[in-house]
Amino acid sequence: MKFTELNLNDSLLEAISYMGFESATPIQEKAIPLILDNRDLIACAQTGTGKTGAFILPILNKLVGKEDTNIDTLIIVPTRELAIQIEQQIQGLAYFVSVGSKSVYGGGSGKDFDLEKNALVNGTDIIVATPGKLLSHLKMGYVNFKHVKHLILDEADRMLDMGFIDDLTKIISFLPKGHQTLLFSATMAPSLEKLARKLLHNPEKISLAVAKPAAGVKQSIYLVHDEQKVKVLAHIIKENKHYDSIIVFTSTKSKVSNIVRSLGRNGLKAQGISSNLEQSEREEVLRGFRSKRIRILIATDVMSRGIDIKEINMVVNYDAPHEPADYVHRVGRTARANTKGEAITLVNQTDMFRMRRIEQLIESSVPKMQPPEEFGPGPEWQEGKPKGNNHFNKNKKRFDHKKKTR
Repeated sequence: MKFTELNLNDSLLEAISYMGFESATPIQEKAIPLILDNRDLIACAQTGTGKTGAFILPILNKLVGKEDTNIDTLIIVPTRELAIQIEQQIQGLAYFVSVGSKSVYGGGSGKDFDLEKNALVNGTDIIVATPGKLLSHLKMGYVNFKHVKHLILDEADRMLDMGFIDDLTKIISFLPKGHQTLLFSATMAPSLEKLARKLLHNPEKISLAVAKPAAGVKQSIYLVHDEQKVKVLAHIIKENKHYDSIIVFTSTKSKVSNIVRSLGRNGLKAQGISSNLEQSEREEVLRGFRSKRIRILIATDVMSRGIDIKEINMVVNYDAPHEPADYVHRVGRTARANTKGEAITLVNQTDMFRMRRIEQLIESSVPKMQPPEEFGPGPEWQEGKPKGNNHFNKNKKRFDHKKKTR
């Protein structure tokens, strides 16, 4: 469906055309009419399907011609990177429709805090905020949410995973009754369904390709021992010299700098990004990666959702993610907007159970490979319970016991 068929304002259509878009994605095609019709909405779709545009476009359409500066729309997101990205998209489209916005997130300077306070007190059309930072402003008593008409929870499942449920409940208590609520997520866990029942009124539901990588992603696994990982990673990167944009995900921020140094010893220049960096440093790294000045980026899962960087050729999972849904979000960094991409996961013997859970979630078996001969054989794939996993099983039993005794 063409955007011209979605009853959007001519100025907004001009902005969309200027940015090079013609056809709506399936989530946009289904969500935009419902949002324009003021329906509450639960939208569940995988990473990279155009979810952000699905709510930004109809909200901007509603704001065309708005004369006051009252806060109309509150968008809550799990990370500051996503807050920055969404505001940038709003600003790009709003150039043609004269809509104001402000992002509110932690890690900034005193000047940033003053700018946030000014927007929250005196108003701007759209506020994009992380829960913790927004709540700190609300507790000071000067935030004016009396005129909010739209609440959007983006990456809602991630916010629940990060423990923001209490913060979200408190924030929503400051909003007037009768606002439209839109909940966007990549997965629909029971905890999210419970939250939706509490917040939304007779919502419409959209569910598209839940928890599966995009069709354009070529997936594969290297079965490796821990001591083979860096060598295999370097081999993969060197074998794909034509790739100019590669993300390597690791499970902990402590490994980021180690991987950067190890690749350096193999003649490969990489840059790391994690919460250890200051916000300004993280933004500079992202700018370098977007512009292709940085070819190889080593990142933690803070990067796996919500960062819209186009034309990423390859994603490498240095560690198998702990949660199956995180695999989808990591892999979703490539093959965005119907393009092609490659995703490779390095799986050791202990992590095989995680990969089997991932295969179960995506309803597909990922092709497995041994390392190149010069690195020696890796572990054999095991369909049953992997050996050496007693530590996990003990921890799981301990965790399950704690849940039962709470």
